[in-house]
Amino acid sequence: MEFDIITAFPDMFEGPVSHSMVMRARDRGLVEVRLHDLRDFASDRHRKIDDVPFGGGGGMILVPGPLFAAVEAIKDRHPKESSRTLLLCPQGTRYDQAEARRLAGYDRLILICGHYEGVDERVREHLADESISIGDYVLTGGEIPAMVLVDSLTRLVPGTLGDEEAARRDTFSQECFDYPQYTRPADFRGFKVPEVLLSGNHERIAAWRKTRALEETARKRPDLLKPRAPGRASAMRDH
Repeated sequence: MEFDIITAFPDMFEGPVSHSMVMRARDRGLVEVRLHDLRDFASDRHRKIDDVPFGGGGGMILVPGPLFAAVEAIKDRHPKESSRTLLLCPQGTRYDQAEARRLAGYDRLILICGHYEGVDERVREHLADESISIGDYVLTGGEIPAMVLVDSLTRLVPGTLGDEEAARRDTFSQECFDYPQYTRPADFRGFKVPEVLLSGNHERIAAWRKTRALEETARKRPDLLKPRAPGRASAMRDH
């Protein structure tokens, strides 16, 4: 899977894409992450990428020209049959594990990181295929959401995890929390591991894990156990 990230602050990604699982996936050739400095696509000698909004108001808006030029250049240099351009912004579709599985079906994602007070609306309407939000709170820009997508989607690329079943067992992958996990020692300061996990009876262990996962989900996030409305993704705009 390939990620092309368009950002005014490419140095922010140095740590997240250079360590742990994402780095291992890159080393194995399973994932490619390309960073594109938005200022490289500006048309003036000052590399200007933002301007004041029409109609007044505070803050600066990312102008459309460099963003259009960046996406078009990426598509020309790295043609892919299965590609999706995403604008990361608060107004987008809420990102969750179901969305992650859907987006993992693309060979390449072009991630546009908004910043400042936002982007020119023509980017949303005529350049991005869709908008994605990682939650109902305000961030400085789309860089951290882009990191979230790269990390969560890399987990779903076959071969990334040593245990191929791990991604399917993860919290939210089965619409509920994962079951409680324990490791050595079996008795730590008087806090003991549940006896069933030491029994060696795999059927009992599996039943205990399923029950505990459902109990924890019902207690902490009962909304996850409610049936979801069908066809949520059908309303996405497709260019």
